[in-house]
Amino acid sequence: MGPRRHELIKIGGELVTQHLRGPYAEQVRNALSGWRDPRAKALRRRRKAVRRTKLWAGTGVTTGAGAVVVDVAVANPGGGVAVLIGAAVVSGVAAISSGVSTWRLHREPLPEPVAAPVALPGRGSAAREPMRRLTEAEDTLREALTQLSRAALVPPDAVTEARETGAEAATALRAVAARLQVVERAREHAPPLERGHLTESVRRLAAQVDEGLDGYGALVAAAAHALAASSTAAPTHALTDATDRLAALASALRDLTQP
Repeated sequence: MGPRRHELIKIGGELVTQHLRGPYAEQVRNALSGWRDPRAKALRRRRKAVRRTKLWAGTGVTTGAGAVVVDVAVANPGGGVAVLIGAAVVSGVAAISSGVSTWRLHREPLPEPVAAPVALPGRGSAAREPMRRLTEAEDTLREALTQLSRAALVPPDAVTEARETGAEAATALRAVAARLQVVERAREHAPPLERGHLTESVRRLAAQVDEGLDGYGALVAAAAHALAASSTAAPTHALTDATDRLAALASALRDLTQP
């Protein structure tokens, strides 16, 4: 009975693993990413602050109204009225303090939402390592631009343009990487005489991905320089220049992937 039980447990574990490798794993990754998202955390803090303010305000109104009712109903109010009034005062102060905190939280700009995790290409693909580096570069650029926005080191328009250009370039790079993977798979099924031409196409597409990734890295570096600099004139120019160059590169990549 023991070996059979061990075998059943093993089979059950394999079935669970197979399910987790499918859409369930993607759902778990997306849920964890959403929970860890700085924007989601900020929104949760705002909702919590609003609930706290409403709670203290409601407590203050209730205790204050109770004190008035007791005062009117009893000819000679005793210590209970004083306790209710004191509780109303404490609740009112807490409600005001919580309201100020809520106001400050709503004034702070929300962080940019973290993009949903993207599955990397297969281990044998030439696109896997560039796409892994692109994911890390996106996280770094997002953090750098968020810090620039909070510290007001560069004009808001420059940050917005850099953020939008970075997103467009990342989309274009992933489109080229997807085409690269298709050509790689086709090469495996092609006749021997055709594989040489497809191998050359793979190299060309990989070079385009590397070029686009270098341009994206230049934007990340410009954002980092702007964040580290004490003055705003030169860093703003460098960030704008890197944004323009990446925008042109992203446009060229989109032209390559369009029919």
